[in-house]
Order: sequence, then C-alpha cells, then structure tokens
Amino acid sequence: MSILEAINIASEEADGFITHSAPRSRKDALQNESLFHMPLIALTIMLLGKGSSKPRADEIGMFVGMCFEQSLSTFKGSSQELGWSANLRIRTVRALTFLETAEFVKVNKNTYRVETTTSGRKILDKLTEENTKLCLFLLTAQRAYRNICKENAEEAKLHEI
Repeated sequence: MSILEAINIASEEADGFITHSAPRSRKDALQNESLFHMPLIALTIMLLGKGSSKPRADEIGMFVGMCFEQSLSTFKGSSQELGWSANLRIRTVRALTFLETAEFVKVNKNTYRVETTTSGRKILDKLTEENTKLCLFLLTAQRAYRNICKENAEEAKLHEI
C-alpha cells in the first residue's frame, strides 16, 4: 500500500469520525473496527512524531489510544481504555514499521523517540491545509497529544514535591 492509498482510505473513513464538537448519534457513531485501520493509525503516529514532545517508540501505542479517546466523542468519558488495547498496539507496531520502511518516520537510535521526517511533515502539512473531517481529526488529535504531554509534565512536578 502506498501512502497515497493510505491517505485516500483514511479520508473516506473520516466521514465516520465524530470529534468532540460534533453531535453524537447512534447511526453515525464511529465503530471500533474503524479505529484499527492502519492508515488512521499511521497518520496519527506521524502527527505525534511531528510535535516538539516526541513519543518513545515503546509508548506510541498507548499515546495513539489516548489521543483517540480524547479526540473522538464516541470514546469521550468511556470506560474503554484504548491506550491498553492489545489489538491497537499490534496494529500500531505494524503501522510504525510501514512508516519507517517508507521513510516517513524514523526512530532515533539514541533516545528511542519517533520523529517524523521531512517527507512525512509535507504529507501532514498538505492534509491539515484541507477543509475535511480528516483534517479536523488530525488537528484535534494533535491538541489532545499536547494536552497529554502537559498533563504528564505537571504530574511529574507533583511527584517531585
């Protein structure tokens, strides 16, 4: 699968996304299976590796799940802990392997952190300029990851006291 095919699939599936600002109804609720599609996971990994707080490779599955929980209204306030989903973590590893092979992300050998490459950034920049539901999801997930990182930093400060 090429990255263009992955983006097309993710864009088609974006019609089923419900962000926290959209109304929630049963007929258009995002199904669990949609979350585990590789294109959506791959784009989310690239998004997380683009920011200033880059996730460690061994934590990427947990962060993808947490971003989904906070970005999609279907899982807001849910007791489902997507960050601990074995299925999501397995697919995240597969998506990360695909992204490394395609050279859209790299794992820093010293810090073991996932970093989005220049070509990966170009893809994300193009997607976030469009006025689509996929763009809305990506921006919401980016904000969710930033909030998660800030929350973790505050918790670390509290534990120092």
